[in-house]
Amino acid sequence: MRLALFDLDGTLIEKDSDHAFGEHLVACGWADGAEFAAANDRFYQQYLAGALDIDAYVDFATRPWRDRSAAEQAEVLHSFMRDVMRPVLHERARALVRSHLDAGDHVAIVTATNEFITRPIADAFGVDTLIATELERDAAGRVTGRIRGEASFREGKIARVEQWLATRGTRLADCRASVFYSDSTNDLALLQAVSEPVATNPGPALEAIARERGWRILRLFEQ
Repeated sequence: MRLALFDLDGTLIEKDSDHAFGEHLVACGWADGAEFAAANDRFYQQYLAGALDIDAYVDFATRPWRDRSAAEQAEVLHSFMRDVMRPVLHERARALVRSHLDAGDHVAIVTATNEFITRPIADAFGVDTLIATELERDAAGRVTGRIRGEASFREGKIARVEQWLATRGTRLADCRASVFYSDSTNDLALLQAVSEPVATNPGPALEAIARERGWRILRLFEQ
C-alpha cells in the first residue's frame, strides 16, 4: 500500500477552517460578536502554541449551532463553503491531491477539526477518506458538545490513522511508502511516523525542524 496523508488547515487551505467557521457563525448572527470572537481567538492561539484543550474547544465551538435544526445547520454549512472555503481552495493544493489519487495511492485527510466542518471540504478535494475529530451524538442524533472516541489531534492522529488502516488489514509500518503533508508542529508525531514527511507551508518552528532533519519543504500558496 502507498499512503498519502494530508493535514487540512494551513496545509491544503490557507485558513484554519475551525476558526473560520467560528467567524462565520458571528457573521451570521449565530454567536455573540465580541465575546465569542474573543474566545475563538484565544483557543486559536492555544492551538498555535501547541496547548489547545480540544475537549473544551469542541464544547465551545459547537455551542452556537448544535441545538439548531438540521436544516439550519445544513444552510450555515453551505454558506460557509460557498463564501469562505471555496475561495481559498487553491489549484496547486487540488493538483497535489489529484496527483496522489491519480497514482492510485490511498489518500486521506487527517485533521483535528471536526467532521461536521471538514466533510464538505474533503469532498471538494475529491477525498473520500476523512479522519477528523468525531462529534458525539445523543440517541436523537443531536451533537452533545463532546468528542466521540479519540480526537485526531497531535498523537491522536497516529492512533486514528492506525485504526483506519487496521480496517484494511495493515499498519502504518507495513505501508510500502507513506507521505504526510503538514504545516504544524502539532503534527510532529505523525510526521515522524511516515517514510516521507513533507513540511507544507510550514510555520517557523516546523521549518526549522524540517531543515535540521532534511525533510522536504513545500509551499503551495506562494506565487
